[in-house]
Amino acid sequence: MKFVFVWVALLTALLLNTSVLADEGFPGRVKYPKIPVMELNELYQAKKKVVIVDTRSQYEYETLRIKGAINIPIASTSFEDQVLRLREKTDRPIVFYCNGHRCMKSYLSVKKAQEAKVSNVFAFDAGIFDWTNAYPAESELLGQSPVRKDMLIAGKRFKARLLDPDAFSESIMRRKHKSMVLDVRDKFQRAGVGFYPGMERWASLDDRKKINNFIQKAKMENKTLYIYDEVGKQVRWLQYALERAGVKDYYFMEKGARAYYDMLAKLTWK
Repeated sequence: MKFVFVWVALLTALLLNTSVLADEGFPGRVKYPKIPVMELNELYQAKKKVVIVDTRSQYEYETLRIKGAINIPIASTSFEDQVLRLREKTDRPIVFYCNGHRCMKSYLSVKKAQEAKVSNVFAFDAGIFDWTNAYPAESELLGQSPVRKDMLIAGKRFKARLLDPDAFSESIMRRKHKSMVLDVRDKFQRAGVGFYPGMERWASLDDRKKINNFIQKAKMENKTLYIYDEVGKQVRWLQYALERAGVKDYYFMEKGARAYYDMLAKLTWK
């Protein structure tokens, strides 16, 4: 009897462990256990029978997306209205996706859709990178398809361009006349305030033409580009445009404007 009890206890622990490991790479599945999820191979098989919605910003969508997906940014104030209008046009399942395993936008999109009384909605939480690696012919990068895997910018290449706020500022000042600073936050995040008065330009990532003009100007004038956003995530998508334009000298502020504010707060309290 004792042996049976021990065996059951071990089996239970093993099952619990397996469950934890299964969700370890998808923290959103633990946080939103009631949100229905569509797996990578399921979405591929059902691609022509569903409507795929990219919930990220327009800039992210225009950079890398699932072929045939439509863009309804979850940050948009009209998100629910747009989803409702979409449902009026089709009774197909609607599948929301974002960047990947740790991105919560796909889950939140389903939650918002359900709250708006839109049914038959799913989260594709594996995200754009898993999809592109698995199905490059069903993906688009800067309007091109299929996507070659060597065109994808790995995390290591992105991190090599990061400077913490202190090093970022120091580098700008050291190369003052050879620097161009770009604040790519949107107007609400920026609230009219930049960190480097007289030295920086402002261009929301939604204004692709303005961004590209600054990139070309920096390249022509042989200046190093220093770019920051709100939390250090959006700039990763800008790296594709920089690499395509052949820009060699550029850096991003690690963790963005919020990290800069944190640095100032620490200096104030010293």
